[in-house]
Amino acid sequence: MTEQIQVVVGAAIIRGGALLAAQRADPPQLRGRWELPGGKVDPGETDIDALIRECKEELGVLVKPRQRVGGDVGFPRRAQGPPAILRVWVAELIEGEPAALEHLSLRWLRAEALTEVDWLPADVPFIDDIRPHLVG
Repeated sequence: MTEQIQVVVGAAIIRGGALLAAQRADPPQLRGRWELPGGKVDPGETDIDALIRECKEELGVLVKPRQRVGGDVGFPRRAQGPPAILRVWVAELIEGEPAALEHLSLRWLRAEALTEVDWLPADVPFIDDIRPHLVG
């Protein structure tokens, strides 16, 4: 029997040539590091539905996923829980102003500032894929 893989979705929310980064509050070992907002895909839920739900829960906003960037990126293996992969979409803000409902803080990063924050390892491979979307 093969182990089920947990899919996690991330939103590269872009506005005015800047990417929204979210600073983790939990768990304690990840507190203060930065990520793309998002979360786990629930059973029976599509990746897109999960992305929209997670942005509403974490940021209080409605987003429209535009296009997937990069490939599947594996998370570092955890002692408990199934193996997990991250999938990222460029998303447009449709309604609301992002608020740090589950994060320590939020920050809009322009292309030249993308490397100024301490990204979580699973998010790092997507930064170069997102950068071209911040121009123009």
